[in-house]
Amino acid sequence: METFAFAPAYELPAWPFTPPPELGSKEIVRHPIVIVGAGLSGLTLACDLAQRGVRAVLLDEDDTVGVRGASSRGICYAQKSLEIFERLGIHERIAAKGITWSFGRTFSGDQEVYNFNLQAASVSRQSPFINLQQFYVEWFLVERILELGLTDVRWKSRVTQVEPLGDGVRIGIETPAGSYAIEADRLIDATGAHSPIRTQLGIEAHASRSTDRWCISDVRFRKPLPTERWTWVDAPFNEGRGVWQHLMADGVWRIDYQMPEDCDTAHISRPEVAGARLREQLGPGVEFEFVWIGPYGYRDHLLERFRHGRVFFIGDAAHVVSPFGARGGNSGIQDAANLGWKLALVAQGQAGDALLDSYDAERQPAAQENLRVTSRSARFLAPRSPAERLLRSAVVALAARHPFARALLNTGRMSVANDYPAAPQLPEGGRSMQNLPLRWADGGETTLMQLLADGTQCIGLWLAPTRADADAALVATASLPLRLLAIGGDSGLPTLQADETLMNHLGLDGAGFVLVRPDAYRAATLPRVTPDAIAAALRTALALR
Repeated sequence: METFAFAPAYELPAWPFTPPPELGSKEIVRHPIVIVGAGLSGLTLACDLAQRGVRAVLLDEDDTVGVRGASSRGICYAQKSLEIFERLGIHERIAAKGITWSFGRTFSGDQEVYNFNLQAASVSRQSPFINLQQFYVEWFLVERILELGLTDVRWKSRVTQVEPLGDGVRIGIETPAGSYAIEADRLIDATGAHSPIRTQLGIEAHASRSTDRWCISDVRFRKPLPTERWTWVDAPFNEGRGVWQHLMADGVWRIDYQMPEDCDTAHISRPEVAGARLREQLGPGVEFEFVWIGPYGYRDHLLERFRHGRVFFIGDAAHVVSPFGARGGNSGIQDAANLGWKLALVAQGQAGDALLDSYDAERQPAAQENLRVTSRSARFLAPRSPAERLLRSAVVALAARHPFARALLNTGRMSVANDYPAAPQLPEGGRSMQNLPLRWADGGETTLMQLLADGTQCIGLWLAPTRADADAALVATASLPLRLLAIGGDSGLPTLQADETLMNHLGLDGAGFVLVRPDAYRAATLPRVTPDAIAAALRTALALR
């Protein structure tokens, strides 16, 4: 009988509990921003605010990152998230530790029916994807937050009570040294799918649970394989069910096996059962060891609103989707990046409070779209009727020979930055700008994210303005958070070189000016550019009128 070894568990970091100054005091201290939950979205928001010079209190009931037992959880970080991490100063660490990839293959049985290369359509400095265990990303975020020094991180601090006030929120907190209360002008709930804050406030999450069952195996093995995303629609080594295969850091492969709907989750996770599946996949004689094994049942939920007065919900506290195409953790990271600059500008008095409403107006539709996409993937990978199974079989058979069928082959549409619908602060809607490499007129180099990492301001990219117009625009926007840059010309503004990639990506064909928000979303394009039009577009984007 074959025995199966487990690799030594990861040693997660731990940070000390420090009794807060409010403990034992009768005075209730008010903080501008309090974030609850030190997972991906809460840590990203805290780091984003600190990068912008904004103080916040971050509460977490644990004293470490990840999950006890060190399962891989989220592993695929999409280009938009990587660009955010570039701005926050941790991308280099993620890239050095993680596995960079852009190529994927889809198989039916033993036959490859489709492949893709995400790099082909990219103009960003960041790669399309990096695979890295989630606890590493959280670890890097904590260390960056501590380095920036503006966030009051309070470990072993469990929120026990949330009471909305007219002008803020009162928060009850339990610690190893006793309980206390604080108040916040604004509270951000990043406590995850089972949010106790959401429960206390009686906010319906509209949850549903799929019968789609999977078993995740994190494993090391000695068999050379390319660094690619491999997906089987109907793997012969998994009784004709789906399988995903990804390489992560430390030489660990993450393999997800689709299971029968009525499976015994304890049984499928036993080492000898998981080992038999892996042996069937790898073949005889391949040495392997498990790092972690666990069952997973996909579920989803979506709040109707992500803002409730002074309380904001981000990440899994606001929405949960099936993890097809890496749309879960990446969406939470992007929630944080959307909300961070808005909180910063409102706190600094440079934007109207209505700008905070745009968080819900933009990220709630994004979550809806992610839910639609992942639901379609789930139906393709786990057909719920004979007709759906017949359709899938036809698509798979045609995909190997006909390009049109490949567009219908759905093993998880990979995460992309969501477009935003038209709204008061985005009259044209919003589209994410990739982290373009840019070249100054004097030959120096920069990127869009490097430009956005300097303070909290919009960037105005202006095609060959005159010196007189540039001077007038500087006067018209002097009190507003805007950095004006020229593309070509001799205006006296800092000037970038024009090239075809830049012009096409910005959408400058037919327009002379593009306004880019601090989260690298295009806020406005102006075909007819005047100083007053620039100021008006900026005021609209910041809810100042």
